[in-house]
Amino acid sequence: MTTVVRRRMGVEERRQQLIGVALDLFSRRSPDEVSIDEIAVAAGISRPLVYHYFPGKLSLYEAALKRAAEDLASRFTEPHEGPLGARLLRVMRRFFDFVEEHGPGFSALMRGGPAVTVGGAASMSAVSATNALIDSVRQVAYDQILSHLDVTDAPARLELVVRSWISLAESTALIWLDGRDIPRAELEVQLVHDFAALAAVSATHDAEMNGLLRRLLKDEPGDGPFSDLVQGLVALAS
Repeated sequence: MTTVVRRRMGVEERRQQLIGVALDLFSRRSPDEVSIDEIAVAAGISRPLVYHYFPGKLSLYEAALKRAAEDLASRFTEPHEGPLGARLLRVMRRFFDFVEEHGPGFSALMRGGPAVTVGGAASMSAVSATNALIDSVRQVAYDQILSHLDVTDAPARLELVVRSWISLAESTALIWLDGRDIPRAELEVQLVHDFAALAAVSATHDAEMNGLLRRLLKDEPGDGPFSDLVQGLVALAS
């Protein structure tokens, strides 16, 4: 008879395991629907031991949320190689990978977080923490896009374009999660087109944006997503 010896985890290792387990459960159901008992069973430990590492579900939720935010922010990191349209498309694919992997949790988070309540009401500290994490992800996305545009100090119109596009990507992902009526791959391309369209509209109002857009488009290949948009608009107008 073989005796299985269970290795005892260190404090930090156990905390990270619990965060991973909670994040997995929160990714499949709204956090408010997940109990400490479920987290304990999934982690293979007792309920009191969960409380030994985290004061309550709210603190565990915040830790899981922080890890998820770091993961989402990392999806916007892209090598500065090749045409911009192709780079943005790769970013959108990774973004939708995250959305698909963490559907219910992403939806709960972006629709007003936190879904975890204390005494029947959302904790104000949790609300603040959630909003801060969401804003940090948006700022990472914003900074990454500017870096790909070779811009360090964005003029007002460019900031409006980039931040509007980030909000549009969030809204598109949420609508897609509700019914998935439009193929995901089509939405990824459409969002790249949306970025170009927002920039083009802004360029008609501002000479600086006009110059930036011309610089970006001159290196786009004929079979890239930006060129596809131009060809589609020409066909629509003819």
